[in-house]
Amino acid sequence: MKAVECTDLHAAYDRRCLHTDAEILHGISLSLEEGKRLAILGSNGSGKSTLLKALTAMIPTSGSVSLLGKDVAGMKRREIASCAAYMTQISQIFFSYTVFETVLMGRYLHSSKGLGRYTEEDMEKTEECLKRTGVAALRDRQLFRLSGGELQRVFLARTFAQETPILILDEPTNHLDLKVVAGMADYLKEWCAEPHHTLIGVYHDIPLALHLADELLLIKDGRVAAQGTKEEILNSGMLEKAYDFDVRGYLKSMAI
Repeated sequence: MKAVECTDLHAAYDRRCLHTDAEILHGISLSLEEGKRLAILGSNGSGKSTLLKALTAMIPTSGSVSLLGKDVAGMKRREIASCAAYMTQISQIFFSYTVFETVLMGRYLHSSKGLGRYTEEDMEKTEECLKRTGVAALRDRQLFRLSGGELQRVFLARTFAQETPILILDEPTNHLDLKVVAGMADYLKEWCAEPHHTLIGVYHDIPLALHLADELLLIKDGRVAAQGTKEEILNSGMLEKAYDFDVRGYLKSMAI
C-alpha cells in the first residue's frame, strides 16, 4: 500500500493564491510505499515545510493527497492524526504544562474518554517515550523552564506517543547536541524497522538525512527536482542542482 501519495499538488497559505505566482508549491507529485524512509531536501525557502503541511491538510491545497489509501480531503482532523503524527519545525508554548502532561497529550487519539482522561496504558506509553527521548528526568518540569534542545525532545516524545504508522518530522534534530542526535537517529531507525512504519522528514543536516533515509525527494522553487533512492540521487548530480552548490564536494572536504 502507498503510505503517502499526491498528484499535481498546489499549496499556498491563502486559498486565493492557489494557481497564481504567489502559491508556494507548484504541481508536486510523489509516491511513497509503506515502510519507506523519505528525506525531503532543498535550500531554504524551497517549500519543504510547506509540503509537510500540505500532506496533512493544514493549509489550502488543490490536487489530490492520500494517506494510507484514503483521500485526505474527505478525512476529519482526527482521522488524519490517526494516520500521521506531524511534528512542526517550531512549537510554540501557550500554556504552562509539565513535560509529562505535554507528552501525555499525544495519547489523546487513543482515549475513548476524551482529553484529560487517560488509561494506565497511556501513562506507560508516555513514560516509555520520555525515556526514549532522554527527558524522563524532566517529567515534572514546566515547559517554559526548558532549553531549546530539551523542548525539542519533549515535542518529539509527544509525537512518538501518538503511535501512528506514519511519522512526519520537520527538522526533528534542531537544537539537539551531537550525542542526542545520534541517539535519536538510532531510535528512528529502530522505529522504522517495525512493519508498516513510514518516516518522512525534512532535514538541513544532509549526512543525517542520508543516514536515516532510503529515498530522497529534492525540492527546488516549490517543484520536485528529483525523487529516487539515495544512490540514484547522489549519482545523478541533482543534489547539486537543487542546492546550486557542490554538495558532495563540500561534504568530502568536511570529512574528518
